[in-house]
Amino acid sequence: MLRKIRLISAFACFSLITLLFLDFTGSIHTWFGWLAKIQFLPALLALHVGVVVALILLTLILGRVYCSVICPLGVFQDIISWLAGKRRKNRFRYSPALTWLRYGVLIVFIIALIAGIGSIAALLAPYSAYGRMASNLLAPLYQWGNNLLAYWAERADSYAFYSIDIWMKGAATFGIAIGTFILLAILAWRNGRTYCNTVCPVGTVLGFISRYAYLKPVINTEKCNSCGLCARNCKASCINPKEHAIDYSRCVACMDCLGKCHQGAITYAHAHKSAVTKKTEDINQTRRNFLTITSLFAATTLVKAQGKKVDGGLAVIEEKKIPKRTTPLTPPGSLNIRNFTQHCTACQLCVAACPNQVLRPSSSLSRLMQPEMSYERGYCRPECTRCSNVCPAGAIRPITPADKSAIQIGHAVYVYENCVINTDGVRCGNCARHCPTGAIQMLPSVADDPDSLKLPVINTERCIGCGACENLCPARPFSAIYVEGHQSHRTI
Repeated sequence: MLRKIRLISAFACFSLITLLFLDFTGSIHTWFGWLAKIQFLPALLALHVGVVVALILLTLILGRVYCSVICPLGVFQDIISWLAGKRRKNRFRYSPALTWLRYGVLIVFIIALIAGIGSIAALLAPYSAYGRMASNLLAPLYQWGNNLLAYWAERADSYAFYSIDIWMKGAATFGIAIGTFILLAILAWRNGRTYCNTVCPVGTVLGFISRYAYLKPVINTEKCNSCGLCARNCKASCINPKEHAIDYSRCVACMDCLGKCHQGAITYAHAHKSAVTKKTEDINQTRRNFLTITSLFAATTLVKAQGKKVDGGLAVIEEKKIPKRTTPLTPPGSLNIRNFTQHCTACQLCVAACPNQVLRPSSSLSRLMQPEMSYERGYCRPECTRCSNVCPAGAIRPITPADKSAIQIGHAVYVYENCVINTDGVRCGNCARHCPTGAIQMLPSVADDPDSLKLPVINTERCIGCGACENLCPARPFSAIYVEGHQSHRTI
C-alpha cells in the first residue's frame, strides 16, 4: 500500500511539473505553479524559509521522500529504471557509498554558487537538469502535436486548438539537454539511482538528514533469511544483505524492498538504536564532513525552427541577427544582473512560459543556460508578467503590470547606418508608432525643412527597454534601433 501511494503521488507530481514546462497557455501555472516553488534548491535560493523547513521536516520524518516523489529528475530516473527492469529483473546489488565523490561534488557545487558560476551549478542541480530536458526536448514535440490537432480542427470548422510557432532555443542548450538525457538515461538504465547518490548535491544534503529520519525501512534479522532479494531490487544499491544493514543516506524511500521481501522481514517503521549497524566513528566523521560543507552552503544563499520566410508569399524575409549588447538584458523583476545570476538555477521554466519568445537560454560561458532577453522573435509586452509569476528561485521577483510599465531594464539606441530612411531613402517611423511609452519621436532630418525625411529621436528617460522598437524595425539583418541593457534596473 505504501508503495502504491508513493507511485501515485510521484506520477501526479511528475506529470504536473512536466506540464509546467510544456504549457504555452499559462493555465497550468495558475493552478500548479506552486509545484515548481517547492523544489529544494529554488526554494533555498528564493529564501522561502517555510518551504525549506517543511522539506527538511518531511525528510526527518519520512526519509528521502522528496527524491522519490517531488523531484521530477528522480521520478524520471525511476521511469527509465522501471523500463530496464522489464528486460532484466533482480538486476541490482549492494555497493559501498562513494562518500568522497558525493561530498566532493557538493563542495564544487557550493563553491560555484558562492563564486557566481551559475553554469556549473545549473549543470548539477536536479530540477534545472530536468527543466532543460523538458523545455528543449519534450516541448517541441508537444507543440508539434498541438499544431497537428489545430490543423485537423480547422478543417472540421473548429477552433478548439490554435497553431503556434515551434522554436528551438539555441544549439548549445539543446546539445546540453540531449547530453543530460543520454547520461541520466544510461545511468538509470544500468544502475538505477546512481546520479542521485553520487552526483546530485540536493540528494547528498537530504541523504545526511535522512540518516536521522524517524520512519525508515528496517530489517528484522529474526525473520530475514539472507536471500538478498531486497538488495537485488534496491535501485539505490543501499541494502547490504550480508550485514542486514541499510545505508539510509542513500535510501530514497521508494518502498520497493517492502514488497519484494517474501518473509515480511522489512518494515517501514521507527528504527531503534539496536537496528543501527553503522559504526559510531563513521557517523561522527560523516557528521563533521557534512557540518563543514553545509556551513558553506548556508553562507550563500544549432537548430532553429522553420518560421515564416516570405512576405505575402512573394519576397524572402531575411532573418534578424542579435545585436552585440554591452550589457545583457534581464527580465523586469530581476532587480539587477547580480541578483539574477546568483539566484537563477537555469531551469528555464520562464523560457517555456514566455508567450512572446523573448527569453532564451544564454550561450555565454559565464551565464550558460541562464535566460537572457532578445527581441528577434517578439518584444516584452508591458502587460505580461508571466516569467515573474513562475520563477521558483527568486531570480525574477513577482511584479504587477503596473510595476512592469515603470521598470527600466535598458534603453533604446539608434543606429543611423542601419535605418531604412538612410539606406533606402523612404519614410518609416515604425519604432515611434509602436513605442508603448512614447519614448520615441520622429523629427525632421533637416531642421529648417519640415517636409524632410524624419528620423527617430529617443528619450532615454522614458524608455523602459521593452524592445518593441527593435522587434518591429524593418531593417535587416540588424535593426536600426536596439536595446542596451542596464546593470541595475530602476523605476521611472
